[in-house]
Amino acid sequence: MLVTTTNTIQGKDIDYRGLVTGEAILGANLFKDLFAGIRDIVGGRSGAYEEELAKARKIAVDEMCQQAQAMGANAVIGVDLDYETVGQNGSMLMVSATGTAVWIR
Repeated sequence: MLVTTTNTIQGKDIDYRGLVTGEAILGANLFKDLFAGIRDIVGGRSGAYEEELAKARKIAVDEMCQQAQAMGANAVIGVDLDYETVGQNGSMLMVSATGTAVWIR
């Protein structure tokens, strides 16, 4: 399935199917929080959080694509990804993916 942030696909006719979304909420565990806190002090990247972010993004996009397939689409255009922290002390990560399901001819 083609997934793109653009609203059109050059040279292709598009039949619109509807809005599709996918969400994922993942929690970080105590050890990841501890090591991320150390990274905040000494600088550098937090590999554990980056892995969780990539996992959440994949889940949200996959869920969105499954909805599009169920609507008879072969692509999702105009995709927007949003990231939020939720929960007490921002202990959970939410990723949402939204786009328009289409059939490309």
